[in-house]
Amino acid sequence: MGYIGNKPTAVPLTSADIQDGVITAADLGANSVDSSELVDGSIDTSHIGAAQVTADKTSGVIRPNAKPLIINGNCAISQRSTSVASITGSGYHTIDRYRTGISGTLGTWTQSQSTDVPTGKGFANSLKMDCTTADASPSVGDRLSIRYNFEGQDLQLLKKGTADAEKITLAFWIKSSKTGVHIVNIVDQDNTRNISKSYTVSSADTWEQVVLNFDGDTTGALGDDNGQSLYVDFYFGAGTNYTSGTLATSWEAVNNVDVAVGQVNLADSDSNDFYITGIQLEVGEYTSSTIPPFQHESYGDNLARCQRYCQGMSGTLNGNAQLAVGYTYSDTLGIAVYQNFNVKMRALPSVTASGSFIFNEQTAGGYNGISASGVAINQASNNNCNLQCTITGGTSGSPAALAFKNDASCKLIFKAEL
Repeated sequence: MGYIGNKPTAVPLTSADIQDGVITAADLGANSVDSSELVDGSIDTSHIGAAQVTADKTSGVIRPNAKPLIINGNCAISQRSTSVASITGSGYHTIDRYRTGISGTLGTWTQSQSTDVPTGKGFANSLKMDCTTADASPSVGDRLSIRYNFEGQDLQLLKKGTADAEKITLAFWIKSSKTGVHIVNIVDQDNTRNISKSYTVSSADTWEQVVLNFDGDTTGALGDDNGQSLYVDFYFGAGTNYTSGTLATSWEAVNNVDVAVGQVNLADSDSNDFYITGIQLEVGEYTSSTIPPFQHESYGDNLARCQRYCQGMSGTLNGNAQLAVGYTYSDTLGIAVYQNFNVKMRALPSVTASGSFIFNEQTAGGYNGISASGVAINQASNNNCNLQCTITGGTSGSPAALAFKNDASCKLIFKAEL
């Protein structure tokens, strides 16, 4: 049918001509609206409902750090030992990168690499502390903590000491037999500053995730070097020298009485124990619902990063495992060159030797296996070292090799810890 009179001018239909709710998703064919149908800028944040964009709908978390800031946060690497009993003092005992801190005397502990972990979170191991001798009345200077140390050059992305200092979020999984207030203290060793946060274990013997926010610190830059610049203390007991002030919930000059205010005493019963795993440090401020997923590394990558600080080896191979080639310096002293560490160590290492070694001296008829003891570093670099050992009855100038005995107790631990 034709038009009566002039043909009306065509006017495009706009969104203003369409009543709200007239066109619904049911009226649109599958894939009928794609990006080519949308005017640039027509969909902005005001058109997206709250919670419509979730982590599952994004390609992944964008972090300023390619690798986890905390090494071995899943407690998978334990080069020194998987269990050490009768701990009453400070030191590295089992899980790599985590130092037990005990000032004074606050109970006796067994530390182990445990398989008790939160269900369904991708972890296979945790660090366990089991109280074997109680101390219900800490002295004023007593304290118990698990410490993680950072090199300053690894934390330059925090922009500490500048106006753009970044907030950080510390998250971890904890299981404790004792409910109540626990404290985490972060210390800037370079500038003698610290900040503390509290959390509450609400259910005994139950895995709980803790997420703690810490403000950025505009005072005091971290040294851009391989020294200890920052450390995190997870407190589990403390005397009044650390608890009688006001908790330092903002950055301040270190005042010991402010660092662990409110901390319960995990050493008050030999029935007490606690576990920790899934430890991560993120740049930015997050909640328990927005914290980025834990960065799982391959076992090999995790081990290599730990070996910057500690490299352990033992004589569990078939037969005597040759460790280093050298010579008999005298009838009582053997020298052997350990050619290359697995990775370059953080600093010049020290060594701890345990168990029995053999100094295999080459002779015209084969080898003379001489018992060796007192294995120590004679000279060292970040990449290799000369080892010396005490022998009896050697022949000066003879070629030789230092070897493990086939014994699991025969160990060398090279250490360049913070």
